[in-house]
Amino acid sequence: MSSFELKTHQIGRAYSQPHFFILNKGVNSGKPLSNPCPNCFVVTTVTEEAKNTLFHLSMMLQIGGFYAYYLKGSVIPFISVDDCRNTLKKGLKSTSNINEQMQKHIKAVEVISKKEKELQSVIDKMAVLKVAYIRNCFKLMQNEEV
Repeated sequence: MSSFELKTHQIGRAYSQPHFFILNKGVNSGKPLSNPCPNCFVVTTVTEEAKNTLFHLSMMLQIGGFYAYYLKGSVIPFISVDDCRNTLKKGLKSTSNINEQMQKHIKAVEVISKKEKELQSVIDKMAVLKVAYIRNCFKLMQNEEV
């Protein structure tokens, strides 16, 4: 079983161990992040492999709605550090019995996430191309009027 430490991130603090961040406010609470934000927890681990496993496990728990059960607050929902830690520990404990199978699932989620980022990049480029095309069209129309 992988050991980890989860605590509230302090803005401006740097971490030497392998780490990632988990959003703790809003409807996306529990979402793992590579970069910190003002409302997040930091998860530190001993190895890079443990970090990747916990990152993708956290992503699976967030997408599956397992963090949502613990959301508190009526205006801006949030998850407490203890609830987040316990949910991550339960997810890790339940996967320790089926470690080989879970590693396959985590690898599949990794591949899907990578492909999703690639497709998002293509979509972003298409949006820029569309704006450039529209601007060029109107620029040609304005030149014809002059």
